[in-house]
Amino acid sequence: MPVCLILFSFNPSAAYPLVVLANRDEFHDRPSAPAAPWEDYPDIVAGRDLEKGGTWMGVSRQGRFAAVTNYRSPRDMKAGGRSRGELTVDFLAGQDDVSTYMTRVAAHSSAYAGFNLLIYDGQTMGYLSNRLRPGSRFVSEGLHGLSNAFLDSDWPKVSQGTKELSSLMEAGEPEPSWLSIMMDTEQASDDLLPDTGIGLEKERVLSPRFIHRPNYGTRCTSYVSIRRDGRIEFEERTHASGGGAPATMRYVFDVSAGAGT
Repeated sequence: MPVCLILFSFNPSAAYPLVVLANRDEFHDRPSAPAAPWEDYPDIVAGRDLEKGGTWMGVSRQGRFAAVTNYRSPRDMKAGGRSRGELTVDFLAGQDDVSTYMTRVAAHSSAYAGFNLLIYDGQTMGYLSNRLRPGSRFVSEGLHGLSNAFLDSDWPKVSQGTKELSSLMEAGEPEPSWLSIMMDTEQASDDLLPDTGIGLEKERVLSPRFIHRPNYGTRCTSYVSIRRDGRIEFEERTHASGGGAPATMRYVFDVSAGAGT
């Protein structure tokens, strides 16, 4: 259910404090709903996992952002426990600042399979993993990448993707067309692959930014920008298992005005 690659720029003093590009990889038969305002949580705009009820990534009309990735290891691929998607929902629907929420989650983080959580409360950005000690920290200003290891781990799709995002940031203002860098299907060379314990062939299959396999692949590609003046833009492109043009959902709203298309 979680996101599998996030590239982002965090610069709280810039015109765009937060810019995010993300790919969610999942089995094609896992039911999910595209990004939209939620009926039970009207302040949340996000896609939804229809199996467990949570979300891999979303924003709120209060200017909050949250995303979760899994931590890749044989242990965590088999683990059960509570849904990691509830971590994002609880933050988006709540009022805790980043520090308070990370402390609260850390107290029961062992109830979940391995995860990496990114949260932003409109001022501060935090990172929390239950496979890292110490598990949480504030995110520093700059460009970052997160996949299924720890924040800024030197995986090919993270390091190269971050470099490409850096070039885009230098070229002009953020826009959804930047999602093109998330569509790269090239596999990394074997000498650059991580060893997460799942075997070389699976490492190869999972190495591209965009994955297209018969039963598993990139289900959606998302763009989020939060401007300093409170304008939020969220575009999600949902990919069909058989290929073809993606279905696009786009929401633009002001923090003070609430969500709208």
